[in-house]
Amino acid sequence: MVYENIRNLREDNDKTQKEIADYLNVKQTTYSKYELGKINIPIDVFIKLADYYNVSTDYLLNRTNVKQPYPKPQRNK
Repeated sequence: MVYENIRNLREDNDKTQKEIADYLNVKQTTYSKYELGKINIPIDVFIKLADYYNVSTDYLLNRTNVKQPYPKPQRNK
């Protein structure tokens, strides 16, 4: 299901695997393996995908159906 979520988000946003792979700084074949569930997706990739699609990592991990990301903590200056 996790793999379906990232594929569906990509397709819903009319992006190619190559475009997302370039954003993630990985080869298209690596990204394809993420979508097929052939290799594990590193946590930093999950975070980048969540930021890119403006969804929560819980949504990507299929822990919720709510796409809205959590508010980011404000940093003290």
